Amino acid sequence: MSKPKYFLTAGLAALALQGAWAGEFPERTVRVIIPFPAGAAADNAMRVVARKMSDQWKQPVIIENRPSVPGIQAAAMAPADGYTLLLGAGSSMVTTPLLISKLVYNPTRDFAPVGRVLVNIPILTTHPSLGVRSVKDLITLAKSKPGRLDYSSSGSGSPGHLAMEMFQSMTGTHMVHIPYKGGAPAVTELVGGHVHLGVNAVPSVMAHLKQGKLTPLAVGSRKRSPALPDVPTFAEAGVPGFQYDIWYALFAPARTPPDVVSKVSTALMNALTDPEVSMQLVAQGAEPAPTTPQELARFMKDDTARWAKIIKDRNLKID
Repeated sequence: MSKPKYFLTAGLAALALQGAWAGEFPERTVRVIIPFPAGAAADNAMRVVARKMSDQWKQPVIIENRPSVPGIQAAAMAPADGYTLLLGAGSSMVTTPLLISKLVYNPTRDFAPVGRVLVNIPILTTHPSLGVRSVKDLITLAKSKPGRLDYSSSGSGSPGHLAMEMFQSMTGTHMVHIPYKGGAPAVTELVGGHVHLGVNAVPSVMAHLKQGKLTPLAVGSRKRSPALPDVPTFAEAGVPGFQYDIWYALFAPARTPPDVVSKVSTALMNALTDPEVSMQLVAQGAEPAPTTPQELARFMKDDTARWAKIIKDRNLKID
């Protein structure tokens, strides 16, 4: 066989073999890396979704908790074959890269969007001892005591921190940020009355709200939370234009074959539109928010532009 024909035949054989592999996906266990501790709201929700994806594929879909940046790095460095996925948060995939100049990963370069998974609605709550019952009450009190009210968050650059920065910018108030190392201590300190208020995902504070240990003021979504239908949105509470969702999406390592990404996206979409899955997520205080890979890419582009402006206007940096 002549050399040109040999290379052509070998190339066609390789392409055929690659197509056969892609056609069989998945033929073994799929791993979803979650860069949060086990038991976190997003972790609990993704486990529900993973079980339904496993049922579709007749293959195990396992969760691997590798908190923070090491988990994201591990997903980025995994083989680009669809067998390792990442549940990325809006904070790690959009806002953190805007806040930290020397980040060890690049969401656009290192990952292929698969689809958005869910939205955890943020809620502004106060400790009952503060004595406010509405957002308008809080704004009035904060303006009368500039720099004397404080709020907790799970850390600098976290969703709770950025939500409060946006709130202060839109209301002309000034409060003190008290960052903690994680969501659990931030909520614990708020419930204990050691800080005045905070913005957290609904699932993180639901039990405390039911027990009357926190006072709900407003949710950050466009519409009211099905889990808390009596709590107004920020727009209804007197801050028009305030909207902030804590979102999570599934990503594959960059250069994962498009047909594999499509198969994962289809399974994810089917899981999220399943009535049983939807009911379980809503019961946790989350909302299914499925998108195609293309829709997720556009959403992230728009979200990045929005937060870039807010971060610049507030002069925020973690470096």
